[in-house]
Amino acid sequence: MHNSPSNRLADTYLAALRNHFGQDPQASLLAARAIGQEVVANGLETLDLARIHERALAQLLAQDGTSAEHRDLSARAAAFFTEAITPIEETHQAAHKTNADLQQLHATLDERMHKLADANSELQHQVAERTETEDGLRRSQRASSQLLKETRTLERHLQLMAHQIITATEAERHRMSLLLNDEITQTLLGINIRIQTLKKDLAANHAALAREIAATQRLVEDSAQILSRLIHEFSNQHER
Repeated sequence: MHNSPSNRLADTYLAALRNHFGQDPQASLLAARAIGQEVVANGLETLDLARIHERALAQLLAQDGTSAEHRDLSARAAAFFTEAITPIEETHQAAHKTNADLQQLHATLDERMHKLADANSELQHQVAERTETEDGLRRSQRASSQLLKETRTLERHLQLMAHQIITATEAERHRMSLLLNDEITQTLLGINIRIQTLKKDLAANHAALAREIAATQRLVEDSAQILSRLIHEFSNQHER
């Protein structure tokens, strides 16, 4: 037990405090700081040094002296002890600062992780929206292409019927005009309605597809006008 770090420090502290009483206090305070550093190096705390200080002071005050001398020694011993615990307190302050820095670092990391998670969620949402938009565009393109094919087929059929009407008898012309009115007009109307629906579904940046649909719609409208004119002419001929 005599060779334990605490016992060795107690002997060193007693000798240093005795020297502090007998010499310039400012010079002996360096020894007090050195003892405090040794306390830190041995893993001891302020309470351990306080016990060593109390035993050393009690031993020194047990010697003969007046009450005033004892008060003076106690005051000087307090200054010595304050200097001795300075390295310990500095270590505690450094530990507190390090702990505060770590807490701040953890808080910053948590905040960044939350922001990263939010950014990742937003990215996934944007990817999903873009995928949905692209799928919708492909569907619109296919529908537009089909409408264009149907419109051109209808136009060719209209031309064929117009030729047949020209070469037909009056009764056949009347029957064909009714057929044009009841069937082809409804078909053109249906195609035009589907084109209008497609136009509403288009995004603003799909200009090329919008132009294609507009051209198809103009073709339908022109065909409808031609058909209307033919029906009117054939109806007039039939009445005559």
